Order: sequence, then C-alpha cells, then structure tokens
Amino acid sequence: MAGLEEKGPEPSTSCADPRGDPFLHTRFAIPARPATFLRRERLVRHLDQALRTPLTMVSGAAGAGKTLLAADWAARGDESVAWLTNDATAQGCGMFWAYFLQALSASGVPPPAEVGSPADAGRVDQTLLTRLAAGLSDRERPVIVVLDEYDRVTAPEIAEQLEFVLHHAGRGMRLVLVTRTEPLLPLHRYRAVGDMTEIRAAELAFTPEEAAALLELHGLRVPVSAARALVERTRGWAAGLRLCALAAQESPDPETYLKEFEVDRTTVADFLLAEVLKRQPPEAQDLLLRVSVLDRFGPELANALTGRTDAESVLAGLHRENAFVEYLGHDRYRLHPLFGEILHAHLRLRSPGLEPELHRRAAAWLRDSGSLTETLGHSAAAGDWEFTAGALVDDLAIGQLFTGLRSDHLAELFSGMGPEATSPAADLVRAARELARSDVDQGLPHLRHAEQSLAAEERTPAGDGPPGLAAARLSCALLEALAARLTGSPARAETAAETAGELQHEVPAQLLDAHPELAALLSTHLGSTRLWAGRFEDAGAALSTAVACSGGASTALPREESLGHLALIDYLNGWPGRAERKALAAITETERFGLRDESGSGIELLVLAAVAVDRNELDRAQALLDTAAGSRHAMRDPVMRAGRALATARLLLARGETDAALEAAEPGVAADVVSPWSEAHKALVTSAAHLAEGRPETAAELLQEVSGDQPACVVGAARAQLAAGRPVEALGLLDRVRPEGRTGPAVTVRASLVRAEAADRAGDSATARRHVAHALHEARRERLRRPFLEAGPWIRPLLGTAPLRGPAAGWLTPGPPPCETRPVPGDRQAAPVVEELSGREHDVLERLAQMMSTEEIAADLYVSVNTVKTHLKSVYRKLSVNRRHDAVHRARDLGLL
Repeated sequence: MAGLEEKGPEPSTSCADPRGDPFLHTRFAIPARPATFLRRERLVRHLDQALRTPLTMVSGAAGAGKTLLAADWAARGDESVAWLTNDATAQGCGMFWAYFLQALSASGVPPPAEVGSPADAGRVDQTLLTRLAAGLSDRERPVIVVLDEYDRVTAPEIAEQLEFVLHHAGRGMRLVLVTRTEPLLPLHRYRAVGDMTEIRAAELAFTPEEAAALLELHGLRVPVSAARALVERTRGWAAGLRLCALAAQESPDPETYLKEFEVDRTTVADFLLAEVLKRQPPEAQDLLLRVSVLDRFGPELANALTGRTDAESVLAGLHRENAFVEYLGHDRYRLHPLFGEILHAHLRLRSPGLEPELHRRAAAWLRDSGSLTETLGHSAAAGDWEFTAGALVDDLAIGQLFTGLRSDHLAELFSGMGPEATSPAADLVRAARELARSDVDQGLPHLRHAEQSLAAEERTPAGDGPPGLAAARLSCALLEALAARLTGSPARAETAAETAGELQHEVPAQLLDAHPELAALLSTHLGSTRLWAGRFEDAGAALSTAVACSGGASTALPREESLGHLALIDYLNGWPGRAERKALAAITETERFGLRDESGSGIELLVLAAVAVDRNELDRAQALLDTAAGSRHAMRDPVMRAGRALATARLLLARGETDAALEAAEPGVAADVVSPWSEAHKALVTSAAHLAEGRPETAAELLQEVSGDQPACVVGAARAQLAAGRPVEALGLLDRVRPEGRTGPAVTVRASLVRAEAADRAGDSATARRHVAHALHEARRERLRRPFLEAGPWIRPLLGTAPLRGPAAGWLTPGPPPCETRPVPGDRQAAPVVEELSGREHDVLERLAQMMSTEEIAADLYVSVNTVKTHLKSVYRKLSVNRRHDAVHRARDLGLL
C-alpha cells in the first residue's frame, strides 16, 4: 500500500526517514535547562492540567520561555513524554508523521507494528493515521506528546491529520503544542467543552518577584522594586530578562545597569532583530520599522506611514505569530516596549532622516482623526511648531496649559519652540506659557502680537480666513481675562468676558463641550477681578458659576481656585466657619484627582491660615502659610498677594511682632485699580499694631475715613476711639454696623466686646456681662479666641464671674464646662437628643437659624436642594420636631446653637 510499509521494520527500530536520511535524534531530546533556569511553580501547576485535557497549547513570542517551561515539566514528570522539535526545512506530511512515530518510539512508547511508517516524504496514507489513532485509543495510560516549535508546521493538511488522530485517539493521547502562532486546529471546539489547557504570553511573563529570583540565580541581588522596574520595561519577557542579567554581570554597577541599559546596544537587540524582524517578509519589516515611532496605532495610521494599504492583514498576521505586536482591541495595536525601542534605533540607522517625516505624517493623520494629544506629540517631534501650536489653538485646548492635568507636559513640549514659529497660534502659546507663570511683562507682548495678526486675518475676504479663527480669538479672550486678573483690572476682565460670550456662538458646540475648562477659567478670572474690586456679590456669582462647571479633573483647578476665592469672601465678611468649609472643599476638589501639588493659587491655604489666627492656632497658621509659599504653581495675582499680606500680618500681630506686622501689611501689590477691602484691612492691621504699641490716637486716625462698607474696619475704628478715651464716638461707629446681612460673627463678636468694654468703663457691669455673654455665644460656635485675647485685661475678671464662667470654659478658658444644674421638678425639660447630629446636619441647622431658605442653604453649602431636604428630615427626626421653627428653638434649648 502506497505510503505504508506494512512489512518493513518496526518504527521502534527504524533508523531512516522517508528520504532515506538518518533521523536527527536531537529533535527527540527534551532540551536541557541552563543552570540559571528558574522553575516557576505556578506555571508548572497549570501545565499539570495537560494530563487531564486532550489538547494543551503553550503560546508566546520568541524568548517567552515556552520551551524551557515545557521541558522542565516533561523532565520532572512520572509519565513518559514523546518530545518532537519541529523543523521548518522538512515539513511534508510524510516527514512530519515519520518523526512523530519515531518520537513515540524514542520515548519508550512505540506504536503498534501494524501502523507502519510513511514511505513518501510528501504524503501519508489515511490508513496509517487510522491505525495510529486506533492503537493509541487502546492504551490504558495516555501517551504525552509535546510538539515544540509547532509554529514551523505550516501545512494545513498536517493540522487536519493531527486533529484527526487526536480526536480518535480519545483518552490514549495528550497533545501539548509549544508555539509562537495560533495552530490551524479547531481550538474553539476544545475550549467549548473544556478539553483544552492554555498558557499564553500574559501568564508566561515574569512577575517582579520571579524576576528578582532569576537575577539572583545570575549572581545579581537586587530589590523587588528594582526588578519591578525591569519587568515593566520588558513586560516580563523571559529572554529579555535573561539577556539583561547576562549583560549586567559584566557591569561594575549591575543595579544601575538594569535600570538604564540601552537596548539598542545589547544582545537583546541582536536577539529580537534576528529572531523577529529578519524572519518577516520585506513589507512587514518596513511596517514594523515605521510604526516604531508610534505608541499605539491602527491599520489606517500604519498605512499613512507606509504609503501602502496592506497594514490590516500584516498587523493581524504579526499578532497571530506573536511577533511582539500586541492587540489592544478595537483595531488598535502596539509594539512590545523593548521591541519598539530596538526598531526605533534600527530605523535611525537604516533610514537616516526618515523619522521626522514619519512623525509629520502621523501628526497630519491624527489631527484629522481628532486625537489631539498624539497629534501634538508627533508634530513637536517633527519640529513643525506652526502645525503644533495651530492644532492646540484650533482645538480650543489652550486652557490645558493652566489646568494642571497636562500643563507641565504641554509647557515642556512647547519649550522647544523657537522664534522661527511666527503664526498667531504660536504667539498665543507663548503668551499662555508666560501668563501661566504670572509673568505679564513677557506674556502681554506675545498676546498683543497674536491679536494684531488675527485682526489682519479677520479682514481677509469672506471665505479666505483660517478655519480656526473663532477658536483663536476665544483663546485671546481667555488670556485677556487672565492678564486682567494678574494686573487687577476689572474693566478689562469684564470686556474679555463679554467678548468670550459673543465668540462662543461662533465656535462649534462640540469643541466647547470637549473643553469645559475654558468656561471655568474665564469665570474664575472674572470672579477674582471682581473680588479685587470689592464687588463681592458679583464676584460670588462668577465664582459660583465656575464651581458648578462639570468636566471632572479638567476643571478641578478652576473649581478649587473659585472655592478658595469664595472662602476669602466669607472670611472678609466675618464668617470663618463658612470660609473654612469652602477652603477645605477647595482642597478636596483637587486632592481627589491627585492634583494637590499642582494647585493653581493656594488661596484656600491663606484663608485657612487667617481662620487659624482668629482661633489662636498660631502654629497651624504658620504651617499653612509655609505650605502656600512652597507651591511652585501659586498664581501671583493681586488677590493672592493681598490675602497673603493679610494672613501674615495678622499672625505676626497675634505673636506680638508689631514691627514685622506693619511691614507685612504693605505687600506692594501692583494693580490697575485700588482694592477697597485690601486697603481697609491694611489700615486695620496697621491701626491694631499702633494700638498694641500704646498709640491709640494714631490708631484712630488711620481708620478715621474708613467706609461703612467695611464693617470690620468700622469695629476696629470704634475700638481705637474707645482706647483713645472717646466712648461716645466709639458707640456711634458701632451703631453703623448692622448684625443682619452679610456681617458675620468675626465682626459682631468684636463689636460686642467693644460695647462691653465701654459699659465696663462706665461702671455698668450688668450691661458689660450681657455683651460679653452675647460675644461668647457667637464665638463659641466658630471657636473665635483672638477677639477675647485682643480685648485686654479688663475682660478677665468678667470671664471669671459665675454667669460667664460656663460659656467660656473648655474652649476659651481652661477646665471643662460645669455640670448642668439639676432641673427643678415641674420645669418643662426638652427630651434629650437620641442621636447626635452629623457635621453637615449641624451646618444645615445653623442656616435654618439664620432664616435661610432651602435653596439658599443648598447654594451656600454647594449641594443640591434634595440633599438639603434629606438633611432636614434627619435633623427633624433627631430633634423630635416637625417644623423649622421648632427645630431652631429645640436646638437652642439643647445648646446646639
């Protein structure tokens, strides 16, 4: 029978293949493991499943450790293993099956004599395969066959024949394929019924702990952290780790070498170029070299770089072959990092000057596809700065230079842009970079030049203007608003905001939606300039708009800055508790996105420092000021400078350093307009310093012309007048301060203490105690200690009297509050609170007492109306009431308000 020697020698004694050549016995030998081989028990345990499934596949790239894993498993097992290493030079069906049968014989498991042996190198008779399958199926114990380098078997008919034998051998054979590529077998059928064991590249990759153990076998002791960095770079590729270890052995500093080795100059490069690149056809080699300039890519982008149209099939083939081309899903690929580095270096050597052109092609394709980040990276790598700046501005993404997410990256990227780039977009980028550093002198000339160029372009005939003109002009408006903020120019900020509002209708809606940071930044800059001008309500409206902006991390810094400015407004109005909550919310706004070190201004830290001074927490105040000073991104605008001066001067006053406080109160803020609150508080600090030095007349003169719009200064003036011996004038000034409206306890407490001191000087102890009691009641909620320490020695005897000792104890004076007196029988006693109020519920309750509506409470706390309603229900339940009025009365009875 053709193809079957029924009377020939048994396979176990055959010594020649179908061509008459001797069998190469090295192909049946299980490969030896090197002395530095690391057995990885997790993989061995997984491979043990091969004893229970008909088919096992160990698949990975060249050097992934497939063969050594299978060899280690085969050599240590109790079972006999038939090993066959396939050869690409002789892959006819007859040759394959002749070697297959000889592998069985070499392992001590010869096939039955009736199976015979192929006589034709190019074909095999179906009868032989049938007899082989039948013979194997009769075995009590299965024979294990390992086919190493199975990717060299490319004939489809061999795969069909092998599947036939495997299927009909049943439990008599266990087949293990070690391969770089997907075998032409119906794998889906085996997977579907659980008859297949798979170990793929991801599992073959070394873990950091395994890498450290492997390096130790090479005599290199490195911490797991160093091994982890190497694993990240090699993706745990076994051959890469071994080759790195061998090279590191020759280095005087192995750990440093492992961190910094240059892959294009090592045996790793030789291995990959020989085993992967040069095994590919010319068109695949060309594609691999060209896409090495990309991080991730799809077939269309690869085609743009090669100028061909075959990238889809080439990439799919490379991935199937485990040729270090990783499939990411959604038709996207990337090169193995080491392979990519080696190809990139080889590209420069093989085709000098091609790399910039490849980057230019990639940038052009990516810009059309809408991937801005990659577009900028490639166009910058190509040195095409006109294109790079134009892409950023046209995409309306110039605000990203300020938002912290990519600001450092973009600043570094554009640092290579030279004076040869003269487009308006390039000038806008230069202006943005300088203004981001608060350098108005350097930034404004670039901005003015860009505006002039854009105005000239706008005058071109209809249809001839650049498509990104509206985006460029809107970017100008943003930078104008920032420049106005930095120079303290509210009028210019208002004009910029109006211009931006008009231009937003000319910009595609999808661009505006994609860049919410632009609107957030505009509102923040506008709010800051309004705050500087003392227009607190208008400032609050703009800042609240910024806080309400969506966009997640992209608007986190503008929201932080706006919350910090709102906190400053609350502090200036005398509400330290509100200011503290908003300042803490500002910090949280960026901390949850990991942007704390990239703070836009740090204004909230200054507010917290000022609040800490009012509470006499001086060490905390100093720490906060130091932290704010250490921010390398702190914006140096007038509000920030004045806020720092205010907090620093107050801290120095509290420490008794009056000369230093006077110096700190003069921040030297350069601004286009004078800030009423900055000037007023500077005068207030200066007056307080003179008062502390015993110069009441000078202190009174400094505040003589103070405006009634600054209640804190009015109270300061009254205190100076009282110290100068003019109680009538002092009380007259206090009558101008109304407790209602925006004035908070930091002002009203000080006002009450001035009235109390006036009454005490007049001998009216009862009135003095009443005013002090009112001050204690207001200050206790806010923990305001400084007003009482500043009041002077007259207050100490009063605080020691029985009516005032309790309210002051525990937070203002030493010792716990006295125990509550036992109620007289028959007195109406409110039921105790069953459950303590949460911090947020207490915040809501405080605002109820101020007669604020649900909507007003929601706006003040920056939460939704529904959230406030939920807190109200909980407050009512805990206080056992059903109405707002009852809740407030009940809370006061319990000392919660």
